[in-house]
Amino acid sequence: MDSDLRVAIFTYTNQPAYKPIKPVVIAERLGLIEEDRIKAVRRTIKKMVKAGELEYGPNHLVLPVDEDHPSRANLAPKKKPKREDTSNQIVGTFRRVSTGEGFVRPAGTQASAGRDADIHIAKKAALDAHTGDTVRIKIDKQSGYKGKPEGRVIDVVERSTSQFVGTYFERADMGLVEVDGKVFTNPIYVGDPGAKGVKPDDKVVIDMVRFPSHSRDGEAVIVQVLGGKGEPGVDTTSIIYEFGLPGEFSDEVIADAHAQADKFDESIGPDRRDLTAETIITIDPATARDFDDAISLKRIDSKFGEGFHWLLGVHIADVSHFVPPKTTLDSEAYNRATSVYLPDTVIPMLPEIISNNLASLQPGKVRYAMTCEIELSAEGVPVAVDVFKSAIKSCRRFTYEEVDEYLSVKKLVDRPLARKAEGVVDTLKPEVDTLLGDMFELAMILRARRFNAGALELSMPEVEIDLDDDGKMSGAHVEVNTESHQMIEEFMLAANIAVATKLRDEGMIFLRRVHGDPDSRKLKALTSFVRDLGFKVDSLESRFELQKLLDNVESDPRRHAVNYAVLRSMQRAIYSPEDEGHYALAADCYCHFTSPIRRYPDLTIHRLINALNEGQKPPQKMEDYFIWGDHCSEREQRATNAERELTKVKLLHYLENKIGMEMEGIITGVERFGLFVVGRDIPAEGFIHISALGDDYYKFDRDSHSITGFQAGNSYRLGDIVRVAVATVDVEARELDFRMLGHTSGGRAPTSRSSATPGKDRQGKSKGKGKGKGRKGKRKR
Repeated sequence: MDSDLRVAIFTYTNQPAYKPIKPVVIAERLGLIEEDRIKAVRRTIKKMVKAGELEYGPNHLVLPVDEDHPSRANLAPKKKPKREDTSNQIVGTFRRVSTGEGFVRPAGTQASAGRDADIHIAKKAALDAHTGDTVRIKIDKQSGYKGKPEGRVIDVVERSTSQFVGTYFERADMGLVEVDGKVFTNPIYVGDPGAKGVKPDDKVVIDMVRFPSHSRDGEAVIVQVLGGKGEPGVDTTSIIYEFGLPGEFSDEVIADAHAQADKFDESIGPDRRDLTAETIITIDPATARDFDDAISLKRIDSKFGEGFHWLLGVHIADVSHFVPPKTTLDSEAYNRATSVYLPDTVIPMLPEIISNNLASLQPGKVRYAMTCEIELSAEGVPVAVDVFKSAIKSCRRFTYEEVDEYLSVKKLVDRPLARKAEGVVDTLKPEVDTLLGDMFELAMILRARRFNAGALELSMPEVEIDLDDDGKMSGAHVEVNTESHQMIEEFMLAANIAVATKLRDEGMIFLRRVHGDPDSRKLKALTSFVRDLGFKVDSLESRFELQKLLDNVESDPRRHAVNYAVLRSMQRAIYSPEDEGHYALAADCYCHFTSPIRRYPDLTIHRLINALNEGQKPPQKMEDYFIWGDHCSEREQRATNAERELTKVKLLHYLENKIGMEMEGIITGVERFGLFVVGRDIPAEGFIHISALGDDYYKFDRDSHSITGFQAGNSYRLGDIVRVAVATVDVEARELDFRMLGHTSGGRAPTSRSSATPGKDRQGKSKGKGKGKGRKGKRKR
């Protein structure tokens, strides 16, 4: 805690004239108006409350603890707390829906349980809880709304945030803010908006003075004006504030980074192996600014008989050299935990002097690395692993497009090129030519071995937004996972598994990348789902049957629906010290080692390797690693959500002035109330209400995931390819409505009737048992 700030807050709140106000107002009164300073004040006050130096009063107002202070004159005196009946009480995370009612997911709920574990909270029983808040509820009955338990909020334990982004407007001489994304049912009243010079249609950041409830409106103050709605860059700034993403690095962090830079002179100390004479290359996107991994590969004589072995070198930027533990730089890196890749900007985990220069494996320069050297048999089986500090000099930087051209020209693959890098093959030195050919050969061997072991690969489209000079969307394209991407992916996976196995064998506690086995109930439901779509499958509780399904749907119009359904049945990959393995990779031990420039967990792995190589085994506490894992997982999820939301906003801005534009789309969701459709070329998700489907009445069939009209031929089911037109766009509400134009030629998904599942009649009743950006590393794995 900053002692000077603590003293300033304590002195201000204990002066005789002090009136209870919110933390953000205290910050302004102290002259701390910058966003990071306001956050520091809020954090410090929270710590002072926990330490008993301050108290929170009604509406989160800050109070001195002195009972005789004038500011407490109108407050009821403290009463001795009564023994609380804690029976049927649960703490969990609240989620409010547009109707005002909400749901609470109990703390500690397994991801596989999902919404099945939710407890329903009626609108009048939600108090002023907001989505994301941690609340304490009391269960009133075990079965109510749609069979779910019913409860009521009795206390908001902790707010997820008090700041929101929205659009300012005026009505009846009042200043109001419509918060983005329909977070609140009604606009929020803001007092004294003139203090910030705000104008109608400005995007603003507000801090809640009073959260709305079913019986009262909300109230807030404007803390920042971001700019006019629609101005270049305002949408990105809005998302940054909405998700609480970090801003610029502080002067202290920059100074620490420069101090580390001053120590670097490209000398190679005795603690590093000199690999600068090795043939080493990097392969990255054309737009990459930092290069955190490089590859070497050669054939060596086998020590176990005839033939050869592979010696694969995966060289990773040695960020640990520039970010010592317990420094200002390290603290900031931990707090950020990950770089955030938004469509038009990057919010780095580390200052650019490190991420884009000192630690970046730039060609022709001596750079410090952490090398994972893996010896493999000719068939790709690891036989030995060594991980050590090194110094390397990359001799060539390749883009993915250049490597794809090389593979095509050399006739190693038969794939048409979307973009061609002219003449790359003619510029290669013989040793680099040999290296690329060997890399492709080994990568395909490793890839085949992974899938033979049961690894899964979802064909989820990676959408990249094309932007103009003003940061506005000019188009979009789907990134293709070509062989050049697969080469790098296989080598990174091999290194991650090798390092994790080494740490496990040494008895170390470390942050693993954990992807737990899916819940069997989810897989049984998935099996029924794909059978209803018309696929003949055995139980998808077998990973090999699941893998076969994913292969079979690759060219099927229902592939998006199947892939989304498979993804929803899986647990989310997280960071944890628990030994649970990685289901999708079919790996029993896995960690993230290969991107310490942009992921903090990788940095912790490098430090453990250094300690082992120095003959040390640092004291470790399992509870510390759980805390670090939870923090890094939460930061990763925040970054993912922010990227998706900004992509959505830019897509909506792009379509805002294109009402009536027609496009092909795929039905990705069928509900009683309508259809969800995702555009094929412009990947925006829109909705078509069932009432907007024309002059017909439709019946919803949950089993077949379809709606069928009484008129002949009027039916729509999951996976259908349809023609739609843009009907309405509401950027602030984050909503897009399509108008249905009909099926495309040959765009109807096959029905379950044509390939009926054994054991079912035409009504589906059982007759017997039967069986039934563009950036590397974007895949989270």
